[in-house]
Amino acid sequence: MPGSPLKKPPTPTRTGDFDISQEELSQMSREHEISALQQYGGVKGVAEKLKTSLEKGIRGDETDFLKRKNIFGSNTYPRKKGRSFWRFLWEACRDTTLIILMVAAAASLALGIKTEGIKEGWYDGGSIALAVFIVIVVTAISDYRQSLQFQSLNEEKQNIHLEVVRGGRRIEVSIFEIVVGDIVPLKIGDQVPADGILVSGHSLAIDESSMTGESKIVHKDSKAPFLMSGCKVADGYGNMLVTNVGINTEWGLLMASISEDNGEETPLQVRLNGVATFIGIVGLAVAAIVLIVLFIRFFTGHTYNTDGSRQFKAGRTKASTAIDGAIKIFTVAVTIVVVAVPEGLPLAVTLTLAYSMRKMMRDKALVRRLSACETMGSATTICSDKTGTLTLNQMTVVEAYVGGKKVDPPDDKSLLPPELTSLLTEGIAQNSTGSVFLPEGGGDAEVSGSPTEKAILQWGLNLGMNFDVIRSSSSIIHAFPFNSEKKRGGVAVKLPDSDIHVHWKGAAEIVLASCTAYMDENDGIQPIEEKVLDFKTAIEDMAARSLRCVAIAYRHHEGKDVPTNEEELSNWQLPEGQLVLLAIVGIKDPCRPGVRDAVQLCKNAGVKVRMVTGDNLNTARAIALECGILKSDADADATEPNLIIEGKAFRALSEERRREVAEKISVMGRSSPNDKLLLVQALRKKHVVAVTGDGTNDAPALHEADIGLAMGIQGTEVAKESSDIIILDDDFASVVKVVRWGRSVYANIQKFIQFQLTVNVAALIINVVAAVSAGDVPLNAVQLLWVNLIMDTLGALALATEPPTDHLMTRPPVRRREPLVTNIMWRNLLIQALYQVTVLLILNFRGKSILHLEHDNADHANKVKNTLIFNAFVLCQVFNEFNARKPDEINVFKGVTKNHLFMGIIGLTVVLQVVMIFFLGKFTSTVRLSWKLWLVSIAIGLISWPLAAIGKWIPVPETPLGELLTGKIRKQRNGGGD
Repeated sequence: MPGSPLKKPPTPTRTGDFDISQEELSQMSREHEISALQQYGGVKGVAEKLKTSLEKGIRGDETDFLKRKNIFGSNTYPRKKGRSFWRFLWEACRDTTLIILMVAAAASLALGIKTEGIKEGWYDGGSIALAVFIVIVVTAISDYRQSLQFQSLNEEKQNIHLEVVRGGRRIEVSIFEIVVGDIVPLKIGDQVPADGILVSGHSLAIDESSMTGESKIVHKDSKAPFLMSGCKVADGYGNMLVTNVGINTEWGLLMASISEDNGEETPLQVRLNGVATFIGIVGLAVAAIVLIVLFIRFFTGHTYNTDGSRQFKAGRTKASTAIDGAIKIFTVAVTIVVVAVPEGLPLAVTLTLAYSMRKMMRDKALVRRLSACETMGSATTICSDKTGTLTLNQMTVVEAYVGGKKVDPPDDKSLLPPELTSLLTEGIAQNSTGSVFLPEGGGDAEVSGSPTEKAILQWGLNLGMNFDVIRSSSSIIHAFPFNSEKKRGGVAVKLPDSDIHVHWKGAAEIVLASCTAYMDENDGIQPIEEKVLDFKTAIEDMAARSLRCVAIAYRHHEGKDVPTNEEELSNWQLPEGQLVLLAIVGIKDPCRPGVRDAVQLCKNAGVKVRMVTGDNLNTARAIALECGILKSDADADATEPNLIIEGKAFRALSEERRREVAEKISVMGRSSPNDKLLLVQALRKKHVVAVTGDGTNDAPALHEADIGLAMGIQGTEVAKESSDIIILDDDFASVVKVVRWGRSVYANIQKFIQFQLTVNVAALIINVVAAVSAGDVPLNAVQLLWVNLIMDTLGALALATEPPTDHLMTRPPVRRREPLVTNIMWRNLLIQALYQVTVLLILNFRGKSILHLEHDNADHANKVKNTLIFNAFVLCQVFNEFNARKPDEINVFKGVTKNHLFMGIIGLTVVLQVVMIFFLGKFTSTVRLSWKLWLVSIAIGLISWPLAAIGKWIPVPETPLGELLTGKIRKQRNGGGD
């Protein structure tokens, strides 16, 4: 049991340069053995054995780093291997229609060799088998590549960056670079990166549910100092000493046994699978009809050879010939199913999602959940934080009120009295989660921490603060970490003379409300009543100029009133009233360049941007004007439709009233994370909501929103875990790029659906009409498999990887339940399919006379006609791919040369088609065409371009076709007219 005195730990074993072994560290951490820790000399003793300083960390040079890695291991764990290429190949082979085709190919091959000999008889069956093999290999390669892409994105998700103390300075490293002996500062929302021991902490509470399964928050102190990798910091802050990394931690063992699941199906994939199933059923029904009709025609003697003779004569045709004929008919029917079943639809979604995810990484957005890619295209409103998202998060103190008056310049220490300066620098140094490192060889101080902390610490340094001296001369006995609900944080500091100073820092008007006095320019304590209006005016004035206002205050506290018992002290409430105001500072955080354009782009795209910030209303209003969320001062003072509201006012409304008011809100100031959650809940009744967040308390709002966007730099690990997408550079412009990509995903899928349905409709009608009327089909099994390959795999690859265009951001958002096939798409595909069917059926029934082939050998004439139909059909699909790129634009060539993959696939398709006609005629049942017939084929394909352009002038109703039809049916049932 943890902490059991009966267990005697072993005598420390020297390992290399270290006085403790990996096994001893693992035993102590895993069993939580307090007795072992005490025997090793407590946390200080373990640190000495690991040759690390509790204040300065490890040396951090390359030699020391590698030595620790070699002896104690690295902070990585072996991953379960993903599925191999052969697994994907096997899964592609298990496709039902392809299995049927393989069986048909085997039967055809056996009969062909039997009747015609091996030299000539293997062509029909062999060519079908080869075509099926190519389809299987291409499908497997495509799926395998997507799998590798998702794997690399998953690794990126786990690459958390955090701060460690090495050589006395805080530096940012990857979680994979943490080594045993590292000192890691922890704060609210961080993930514990490895197993370790608490060095020091204040109100540190850990959520261990990920390891223990219990949702209880565990408080950590000297009695319970062990920290487990993978757990989250729920409250407080502190430093830990790393004792175990990687596979030597419980988390590492757990993760090594789990393989990443990339099998997530997005809503669009689910819908498309439904569409594919429906089309497949239709194709199956058509194929069954064709099979029955062809069998009836064949066995009743109504199917003829090219020379006019009947293929089957009852009682006179050999059984083998009859079986061969039946197999060919069966193969045609099965091939119709292959063409009709749109395997390319799910593939297109996978391709476009994988492509978009990879490109979004370059645009500083890491997708955690696939479905967010699609949903972002439907976003109608974005609730954005201010600090760091709309602003640069590069903060500087530019204005200060100290001693009851404005200090100009703000860091001129000669204008401040000594006692006030001493108390002010003490409060700045102690009431901070940041740190200051002074290089030994001289040079500028290195300040680390949050941007607000860094700005105030830098101001303190300018006032003459000696950070290390203040930290070492007094000690923090209790802390109230900054809380986004109360918008302030405080510490109780014990001085060498045992006096207690309580320091508070936070939102200016909130801290000011707790002050009863201020310290004047002569170090005197004065009642605040006479100056409170001046202070409020100063705060309002700074806020109106978009400065963040922070107040610093303190109070003296009797030592005898402070609990001495550790347990009582941990539950002690810091005194919040009767404070003495020391300073009010104005911190400038400029707007990000380009954020105004990004906000305008959202407005043009029908997406409303709302600012939700913890700053006061005046600061929020000023930044909103600067960013373009509010257009003018008149907007800033308006109540509708650009309502500016305080969080507590919104919170106080009834649920119904909140829904009404939420529609009008443009700016919410002084909001708590709970206010943000209430706003998201109210907006989701009518909108698709995207929300940004960085704090631990933002997790509920991020989880509740349709798309949660966590900040990659300032965001805590808890916020990132609750999000769908991580914005790696914290920039609002990157959020807008995510909207573009979301719309691009949906648009690319629609382009492919239009392209594929055109091919489906045309191929089915041509073969069905020809089969029923003439008993033969112009497009045979191998040809249709080639069309299937162009359509499914190459077509998906070409259209699913179209980059987003500016045109996407001029459309309104895609409605949540908008049909996948729009009226525009129906118009385009019906025009193209009608054209292809008409031209190719004319060639099928009148081709011989049009091409003057009446006097040719019947078999050769038939092959020339069918080859022309096949060639023209394929070239129609090539030209139709261009049309599908821009379903609602006249110029389908705009930007085409920038998409090298699209151009490459078009080129490859044309080259392969030429190779098939010229060199693989025996396999495809085609003959070489003359240059004139090639020109005819190209002309048939080319005509589809002007036809598509003319078709786009035809107006279409805005109401989806399905709604129009169901509406008319409903009216007729109700006895209504038009």
